[in-house]
Amino acid sequence: MKLPSVLSIYKALYEIYGSQNWWPGDGWLEISLGAVLTQNTSWTNVARAIDNLKKSELLDLLKLLNAKPDYVKLLIKPVGFFNVKYKRLINLLEYFKLHESNMNRFSVLPLTRLRGELLEINGIGPETADSILLYAFNRLIFVVDAYTRRLFNRLGYSWMGEVSYKEIQNFFMWEIPSDVNIYNEYHALIVVHCKNFCKKKPLCSDCRISSICTFSIQT
Repeated sequence: MKLPSVLSIYKALYEIYGSQNWWPGDGWLEISLGAVLTQNTSWTNVARAIDNLKKSELLDLLKLLNAKPDYVKLLIKPVGFFNVKYKRLINLLEYFKLHESNMNRFSVLPLTRLRGELLEINGIGPETADSILLYAFNRLIFVVDAYTRRLFNRLGYSWMGEVSYKEIQNFFMWEIPSDVNIYNEYHALIVVHCKNFCKKKPLCSDCRISSICTFSIQT
């Protein structure tokens, strides 16, 4: 069976699900906070935590940095591991505070420099850094996650289970047009499809792209 092209998979998913309008969030700060809080938890829990911060009027860089730690931890408790995630949030906020007088830098500085700065922050890994760059600052970088590996492994790209994050990212950025909107939508479409059908125990009989999926054929 010939492997479906990466672009054809995008088009198929987009035809099924349409625009996802990601990332859920109002402004770069909320989106960045969400990228940290969503680590190892569902978006439902993140939304509850963000809503708690909003109701407490703490969706502000300085207010959140100056708020009592125990109070903030209570607000973000729905995401789990709230002690660890609080530290990661503060690390990220302190980084943003260094540059608050020139936030335009995140739109104009070389992507490799900004990505390197984010990865130096304790608790910020490649997926979180790239989510912040793509969704908060509209930078041209593709986000890879566990759903990406799962879906494309089943679609016949079995090598994705054996290579690094960066290799997968480079592959996608080579195979699809260099367009922020496509990068944005593609990652979102992969997530929604995996949550609905390509689960750990997949629902192949209901999947609308099963005809191009080697995993579906095998099962």
